Amino acid sequence: MSERLPEKILFVDDDVNLLQGIRRQYRKRFNIVTASRGREALALLQKGDFAVVVSDLQMPEMNGIEFLSEVKEHYPDVVRIMLTGNADLTAAIDAVNNGNIFRFCTKPCPVDVMVNTLWSAIEQYRLINAERELLEKTLLGSVKVLTDILSLVNPIAFGRASRVRNYVKKILDKLGITDTWKFEIAAMLSQIGCVTIPAEALEKVYKNEELRDEEKQMFTAHPLVGRELISTIPRLDEVASIIAYQEKRFDGTGIPGDGRKGSDIPLGARILKVALDFDVLVLSGMSLSRAFEEMKKRQGWYDSGILSVLPQIIREEEILEVKEVLVRDLDTSMMLAEDVKTTKGVLLISQGQEVTPSLLKRLKNFSRTVGVREPIKVFVRNPGAAF
Repeated sequence: MSERLPEKILFVDDDVNLLQGIRRQYRKRFNIVTASRGREALALLQKGDFAVVVSDLQMPEMNGIEFLSEVKEHYPDVVRIMLTGNADLTAAIDAVNNGNIFRFCTKPCPVDVMVNTLWSAIEQYRLINAERELLEKTLLGSVKVLTDILSLVNPIAFGRASRVRNYVKKILDKLGITDTWKFEIAAMLSQIGCVTIPAEALEKVYKNEELRDEEKQMFTAHPLVGRELISTIPRLDEVASIIAYQEKRFDGTGIPGDGRKGSDIPLGARILKVALDFDVLVLSGMSLSRAFEEMKKRQGWYDSGILSVLPQIIREEEILEVKEVLVRDLDTSMMLAEDVKTTKGVLLISQGQEVTPSLLKRLKNFSRTVGVREPIKVFVRNPGAAF
């Protein structure tokens, strides 16, 4: 049985003869793919999973610095190596600064040096992915437990966070963003600054009702309060920034009042702003389509590229059917279509939340003890519908 080749490596050079030599030289040790132009290489990166990119510096149309900078922006986990016959120090410095280069090699590169460099790059790629997997699974799971607990304390705020997270996940999918864990955590923790706000004030906000001046002040402060709470957790600096800017409008108005606008606002915050406002409008009684039309009227509020994917999400949401079920018939394929309350009218869980195993267990416990109003309206996918 032949030994499995390691992760894919993309060599980019306008010298076709050199690329042929590389394939012959390294094909038994590495999984080599080649491209003779930067644009061709970017198209290959879009279609397949690559661990390492090795690029020549001097190429027509797009030089190596420009190409590796593009790779850094769109495929940040791919490890980048510069290979060139030009040992100019300035070019090397530009490559490192603009492309975040892992190694800089000169032509002709001895075989043993190139082999060691490629193995080091593959190990670096594996470390990056192992760390990301740890963050995604461990940290995301921990945050989920935290928000489940907090939803017991403040079901209004964390019910909203659950709904908004669902919108954010769908927006990320439509935008083609794959590295999503920071955005999801930001959505899940977006309302953590609301823990000190009275429930009646939050209910007004989420139903798009008028607030008293002191209520406005409390709610306006919640993104910055949330940032302060989250910034104390290691490796969540970017999440804290997203939370801080979640109410910031695309034109720069809103909080924080620091003059940042447009693409200078964190992408996660721009996505969160669309999801949050859409949720408020829908919760106030508007249809999904009408909520979108209302948001289109708000000039300067939203990133148009993000807002433009809402119609696709709305079409998918409209495929869902509403059914009434008893607590014992709930399962994890459902989403709550209404608030769930005790028989005495105390809010347990806000509408829009997915029925998770922990939520299901909680409802069954309440049903056996204090009692739950039944039947409960839930969203279920129409089995005959297709996306």
